[in-house]
Amino acid sequence: MTDFTILGQTVRTPRKTLESFPTPVGVTEVELTSDEVTALCPVTGQPDWYTVTIRYSPGDLCVESKSLKLYLWSFREEGHFCEALASQIAQDISQAINPQWVEVQVKSTPRGGIAITSRAVWEGE
Repeated sequence: MTDFTILGQTVRTPRKTLESFPTPVGVTEVELTSDEVTALCPVTGQPDWYTVTIRYSPGDLCVESKSLKLYLWSFREEGHFCEALASQIAQDISQAINPQWVEVQVKSTPRGGIAITSRAVWEGE
C-alpha cells in the first residue's frame, strides 16, 4: 500500500504535491474533471474560473484525487493565462506519474463575452 501524506489527513491548505498509487490491472485510461478551479489574470489580477479535465493513460501510477484537488486549489492566488495553466498542469502530471500520455483541457468561464479552451498534450517516451 502507498504511504499517503494527504489522503486520510485533515488538510486545510492548498498543496503543490501530487500523490499517486499503483495503477490497477486493466486500467488503460483515466479522466478527472473539476469545475472549481480558479486563478488570477496575470495582468489585471481579477479571478478567472475554469473547468479542468485531465485525461491520461497511466504507466505504473495513477494520480490520487484528494492530492489533485489540493493541487488545483494552489492556483487560486497565482496569476496564469488559461493556456499556461493547461501546460503547467500537463507538465506537473507527467512529472508526478510518468504516464504514457496526458492531455489537459482548461476551459474558462466566459469573461467579457469570450470563453477560452486550451489543451496541452504530453507524450511519454
